[in-house]
Amino acid sequence: MPTNVYDPPALDKGTLRIIPIGGLGEIGRNMTYFEINGKILIVDCGVLFPEEHQPGVDLILPDFGPIKDRLDDVVGVMLTHGHEDHIGAVPYLLRLRNDIPLIGSGLTLALVEAKLKEHRIKPYSLTVKEGQKEQLGPFDLEFVAVNHSIPDALAVAIKTEAGTVLATGDFKMDQLPLDGRLTDLREFARLGKEGVDLFLVDSTNADVPGFTPLEASIGPVLDQVIARAPRRVIVASFSSHVHRVQQVLDAAHANGRRVAFLGRSMVRNMTIAADLGYLKVPDGVLVEYKKAKDIPDDKIVYMSTGSQGEPMAVLSRMANMDHAIEVGEGDTVILASSQIPGNENAIYRVIDGLTKLGANVVHKGNAKVHVSGHAAAGELLYCYNIIQPRNVLPVHGEYRHLVANAKLAIDTGVPEENTFLAEDGTVMDMRDGHVEVVGQLDIGFVYVDGSSVGEITDADLKDRRILGEEGFISIIVVVEAQTGKVIVGPEIHAKGFAEDDRVFDSVKPKIEQALADAARNGVRDSHALSQIVRRTVGRWVNTSYRRRPMIVPLVIEA
Repeated sequence: MPTNVYDPPALDKGTLRIIPIGGLGEIGRNMTYFEINGKILIVDCGVLFPEEHQPGVDLILPDFGPIKDRLDDVVGVMLTHGHEDHIGAVPYLLRLRNDIPLIGSGLTLALVEAKLKEHRIKPYSLTVKEGQKEQLGPFDLEFVAVNHSIPDALAVAIKTEAGTVLATGDFKMDQLPLDGRLTDLREFARLGKEGVDLFLVDSTNADVPGFTPLEASIGPVLDQVIARAPRRVIVASFSSHVHRVQQVLDAAHANGRRVAFLGRSMVRNMTIAADLGYLKVPDGVLVEYKKAKDIPDDKIVYMSTGSQGEPMAVLSRMANMDHAIEVGEGDTVILASSQIPGNENAIYRVIDGLTKLGANVVHKGNAKVHVSGHAAAGELLYCYNIIQPRNVLPVHGEYRHLVANAKLAIDTGVPEENTFLAEDGTVMDMRDGHVEVVGQLDIGFVYVDGSSVGEITDADLKDRRILGEEGFISIIVVVEAQTGKVIVGPEIHAKGFAEDDRVFDSVKPKIEQALADAARNGVRDSHALSQIVRRTVGRWVNTSYRRRPMIVPLVIEA
């Protein structure tokens, strides 16, 4: 929960309000709200993936609270690129109003539309490309090509009467991109010359010195690893990393192997990318998964999901011996992706599990099989010097990334008071190129748990953690209504605490004594008696076992 929450003032005509709804202080659920003259533009609408301390949660959404009552004022959602942390929450937003226009590049919209099809939503969409200009109500939009780890990414310049905002989306400045599509620094320079009043900058790699290595440097390494592999090769990556999949297809083809896609999202996304021409599939390389088992082990590559250690993804199930492909001696597993902060333990568990089964696991720590899709400090410095923005808002990153990015801006001459370290829900107003913080909304996490959205709370997750880590104890006692004397029980049952319920024999007399004392003091309310039982058992468990299980007492009056 944000610190010092306070409401912003009413928005004056001609003033642009900017609210990052997600993506600040976290890697994911990127979403930013822009409002002027009663109309709202949203840039990106992504999800955050749960960490270990959020058991049972499938996805985490941005908090739509600030726009829930203003949906009719939303003129569109501009999507910078097709990664889940930028598009994954679109179906949940369109459930609230399904005709909000979606604006994005060809591949981005194709990936969103496939996702929306599963939710039975047909969107209103507008396909745009770099160099194009569009007007949405009071917002004049210009789209700029940027290079990222997925094709067709776009930055967007948002021009209003209050000034110009430039949002990079996720980007880097690979000078030899696989698809030949460079980040268009000439356009950045032109916009800078015209005047960028607020620059929203990707911060993910701001604390990494120098320049992000070339994507092209990965291909030869993948080729070598596949050439040396004696048996099957399994490559895990993000299901939308078209460039990485392209390199795997090329390396497999060069080594006389065929490729089978594993995982529903991998199959769906790569089919879309191939149909649209973003993925060039060498003739005869792809084979259906069901037919792949008939191909000799030294002639097959499996391209799968699960590079982040997700429990239900293909790679984790292989490590847990819960998949039709049984990994064993001589198999090679390549984790061709970065580690998203918070996923390290899960990833290393998968690596250990696969290694134990006899696989040779190749990952970023022992071979150059992945490069980041985000600009490092050197690239960000170039951007600041080219654009020379009046104000800067670092976005897309954990707090340390935002701080590092802010420092780079200040080093290039952006005044410290014009460099904003914000958090989700910070309200900023811009007028005549001047920006100030005017409020802080209480922005929370919205959890998707199965089919429920927003019904699970942080308190529920705390209960789940206690259940998972400390166990559960239930106590049933029947007392006489008039005297408070115990008639039946206490019956004590436990889960995840001790194998034998007889360990509770020593606490039963303490419960009876506590209830007798309460009766003498005139306590008859069953809820009050339940609390006495809870405290008695809690003290005993803590003293005897140094544990704090969930305790559920039930006192029944008869």
